[in-house]
Amino acid sequence: MAGFEHYGGSAPRVEWYPKIASTVMAVGDLVYADGSGAVQPADATSGDHIGIMTKPIAATDSDYASTTEVPVLVPLDDTTWKVAVGTGTFTTAMVGSRYDLKDANEIDVSATAKLVVTIVGYISATEAIVKINAMIANANVATS
Repeated sequence: MAGFEHYGGSAPRVEWYPKIASTVMAVGDLVYADGSGAVQPADATSGDHIGIMTKPIAATDSDYASTTEVPVLVPLDDTTWKVAVGTGTFTTAMVGSRYDLKDANEIDVSATAKLVVTIVGYISATEAIVKINAMIANANVATS
């Protein structure tokens, strides 16, 4: 599985943001504002997020070292995503609970410091359906 994939609810809207220079990113990576006007891949410590990358960024790209604008999928309130469970033992009992990220494209159901995603469905022990609740527009979750 490759990062966050739109699963259901309203289709996310596309917005354009400058990417951080010289950083590899994959389609499906959750991104957040880096504080200098660009987006970068989320991690276990990121707080409020912008959305999901739709364009891969490779070290071999001609604009790799630039802050070129890239398309980002910004979820609406009812948008849901399928995502891999990277850390922890995922069970159906976790539906309705909030958890953290492992990295830009997986969640950690053993961590509850940031509460970035809400589990809204169970696909398997390794895949969840989530809403991203720590979005820049509504959650105010600090990056640490």
